[in-house]
Amino acid sequence: MEVPPSFGVQTQGENVVCRLKKALYELKQSPRAWFGQFARVMVGLGYKQGQTDHTLFIHYSKKGKLTILLVYVDDSIVTGDDKEGMELLKVCLIKEFEIKELGKLKYFLGIKVARSKEGIFISQHKYVLDLLTDVGMLGSRAVDTSIEPNHRLGADLEKGTIDKESYQRLVGRLIYLSLSTRHCVCGKCGQPIHALS
Repeated sequence: MEVPPSFGVQTQGENVVCRLKKALYELKQSPRAWFGQFARVMVGLGYKQGQTDHTLFIHYSKKGKLTILLVYVDDSIVTGDDKEGMELLKVCLIKEFEIKELGKLKYFLGIKVARSKEGIFISQHKYVLDLLTDVGMLGSRAVDTSIEPNHRLGADLEKGTIDKESYQRLVGRLIYLSLSTRHCVCGKCGQPIHALS
């Protein structure tokens, strides 16, 4: 980073640099610096940071009520049974960071959240449709096996090269879909929720 002309440095021929006291936006270090500051604020508010998921912060009030905050990049979810704790958290975060409240959770990380009198329902229907559209398989039918019968394995020289990045992206999306679907359970009965409706 060059020293700005208005900085008042009149030394020519010397190597003068700026020492940054803040992370600048769009530098590789800025997300890490931001999250480090965020974690310090959350711990300062009495929240415990998750050991297996460092983006999860949990707080128990003196009355035994729970407030949970989960961060993903620049989005966060606040939930729990402590309404006062959630409001206090919101006020503290507004003081420390530039945040905007988006209301009740509707869609997060490919999971649609719907509320009714029976409870909260989650679905990955849109995520699956988007995935199928991206790979050109929206009109495909379900089959028992994923390989055509009597197919001979070997080098297929007739087809062009495989797009490695697209393949890796698809595998990652399928892994995420299988993991996020597997861990969805009903809050009332504990039965698995079939996220693919």
